Amino acid sequence: MVRDPLASGSTPSAAEICSALDDPDCREIIRNLEEPMTASELTKRCDIPQSTLYRKLELLTESTLLEESTDIRRDGHHASTYVVAFDEITMELDEDRSLSVQIDRPARSADERLAELWSEVRKET
Repeated sequence: MVRDPLASGSTPSAAEICSALDDPDCREIIRNLEEPMTASELTKRCDIPQSTLYRKLELLTESTLLEESTDIRRDGHHASTYVVAFDEITMELDEDRSLSVQIDRPARSADERLAELWSEVRKET
Protein backbone atom coordinates (compact mmCIF):
# COMPACT_ATOMS: atom_id res chain seq x y z
CA MET A 1 0.00 0.00 0.00
CA VAL A 2 1.19 3.51 -0.79
CA ARG A 3 0.04 6.46 1.22
CA ASP A 4 0.81 9.77 -0.37
CA PRO A 5 -0.18 12.86 1.62
CA LEU A 6 -0.64 14.90 -1.54
CA ALA A 7 -2.82 12.39 -3.35
CA SER A 8 -5.54 12.46 -0.72
CA GLY A 9 -6.21 16.14 -1.36
CA SER A 10 -7.17 16.75 2.25
CA THR A 11 -5.20 18.82 4.71
CA PRO A 12 -5.07 17.58 8.28
CA SER A 13 -6.43 19.82 11.01
CA ALA A 14 -4.15 21.84 13.26
CA ALA A 15 -5.18 19.50 16.10
CA GLU A 16 -4.02 16.42 14.15
CA ILE A 17 -0.68 18.04 13.33
CA CYS A 18 -0.18 19.18 16.93
CA SER A 19 -1.08 15.73 18.23
CA ALA A 20 1.53 14.07 16.04
CA LEU A 21 4.23 16.64 16.78
CA ASP A 22 3.49 16.59 20.51
CA ASP A 23 4.46 12.91 20.66
CA PRO A 24 8.16 12.42 21.54
CA ASP A 25 8.36 9.15 19.58
CA CYS A 26 6.91 10.82 16.47
CA ARG A 27 9.46 13.63 16.75
CA GLU A 28 12.24 11.04 17.12
CA ILE A 29 11.06 9.27 13.95
CA ILE A 30 11.00 12.55 11.99
CA ARG A 31 14.43 13.49 13.35
CA ASN A 32 15.92 10.19 12.13
CA LEU A 33 14.30 10.04 8.68
CA GLU A 34 17.07 11.67 6.66
CA GLU A 35 16.48 9.18 3.85
CA PRO A 36 13.76 6.61 3.05
CA MET A 37 13.72 3.92 5.74
CA THR A 38 11.70 0.83 6.58
CA ALA A 39 9.99 0.29 9.93
CA SER A 40 12.67 -2.25 10.82
CA GLU A 41 15.44 0.27 10.15
CA LEU A 42 13.61 2.92 12.14
CA THR A 43 13.13 0.55 15.09
CA LYS A 44 16.88 0.09 15.32
CA ARG A 45 17.74 3.74 14.74
CA CYS A 46 15.12 5.23 17.09
CA ASP A 47 15.17 2.57 19.81
CA ILE A 48 11.35 2.40 19.77
CA PRO A 49 9.60 -0.98 20.16
CA GLN A 50 8.29 -2.18 16.81
CA SER A 51 4.62 -2.35 17.87
CA THR A 52 4.82 1.24 19.15
CA LEU A 53 6.69 2.34 16.04
CA TYR A 54 3.94 1.07 13.74
CA ARG A 55 1.31 3.05 15.68
CA LYS A 56 3.46 6.18 15.43
CA LEU A 57 4.04 5.66 11.70
CA GLU A 58 0.27 5.37 11.25
CA LEU A 59 -0.27 8.62 13.17
CA LEU A 60 2.39 10.41 11.10
CA THR A 61 1.10 9.16 7.75
CA GLU A 62 -2.53 9.94 8.64
CA SER A 63 -1.50 13.49 9.58
CA THR A 64 0.37 13.70 6.22
CA LEU A 65 3.74 14.31 7.87
CA LEU A 66 5.20 11.12 6.39
CA GLU A 67 4.78 9.52 2.99
CA GLU A 68 4.66 5.73 2.77
CA SER A 69 5.67 3.85 -0.36
CA THR A 70 6.51 0.26 -1.22
CA ASP A 71 10.08 -0.80 -1.82
CA ILE A 72 9.87 -3.57 -4.45
CA ARG A 73 12.56 -6.18 -3.88
CA ARG A 74 13.76 -8.95 -6.16
CA ASP A 75 13.32 -11.60 -3.48
CA GLY A 76 9.59 -10.83 -3.28
CA HIS A 77 9.78 -9.53 0.30
CA HIS A 78 8.51 -6.02 -0.37
CA ALA A 79 8.68 -3.46 2.42
CA SER A 80 7.07 -0.13 3.14
CA THR A 81 9.46 2.77 3.28
CA TYR A 82 8.80 6.12 4.90
CA VAL A 83 10.04 9.63 4.14
CA VAL A 84 9.32 13.01 5.68
CA ALA A 85 6.66 14.71 3.55
CA PHE A 86 7.20 18.33 4.56
CA ASP A 87 9.88 20.99 4.58
CA GLU A 88 8.21 23.35 7.01
CA ILE A 89 5.05 23.62 9.09
CA THR A 90 3.62 27.00 10.00
CA MET A 91 0.82 27.51 12.49
CA GLU A 92 -1.09 30.77 12.79
CA LEU A 93 -3.80 32.13 15.00
CA ASP A 94 -6.52 33.38 12.64
CA GLU A 95 -8.64 36.49 13.14
CA ASP A 96 -11.38 34.33 14.65
CA ARG A 97 -8.81 32.99 17.18
CA SER A 98 -8.62 29.52 15.61
CA LEU A 99 -5.40 27.80 14.64
CA SER A 100 -4.61 27.21 11.00
CA VAL A 101 -1.79 25.12 9.63
CA GLN A 102 0.28 25.52 6.46
CA ILE A 103 2.48 22.61 5.35
CA ASP A 104 5.22 23.37 2.85
CA ARG A 105 5.96 20.22 0.86
CA PRO A 106 9.15 19.35 -1.04
CA ALA A 107 9.04 19.81 -4.81
CA ARG A 108 7.87 16.69 -6.65
CA SER A 109 10.03 15.11 -9.31
CA ALA A 110 8.69 14.27 -12.77
CA ASP A 111 8.61 10.58 -11.78
CA GLU A 112 6.54 11.35 -8.69
CA ARG A 113 4.11 13.50 -10.64
CA LEU A 114 3.74 10.74 -13.27
CA ALA A 115 3.13 8.12 -10.56
CA GLU A 116 0.49 10.37 -9.00
CA LEU A 117 -1.20 10.89 -12.36
CA TRP A 118 -1.17 7.14 -13.06
CA SER A 119 -2.64 6.48 -9.62
CA GLU A 120 -5.49 8.91 -10.34
CA VAL A 121 -6.16 7.26 -13.72
CA ARG A 122 -6.34 3.83 -12.05
CA LYS A 123 -8.90 5.17 -9.55
CA GLU A 124 -11.10 6.36 -12.41
CA THR A 125 -11.16 2.98 -14.18
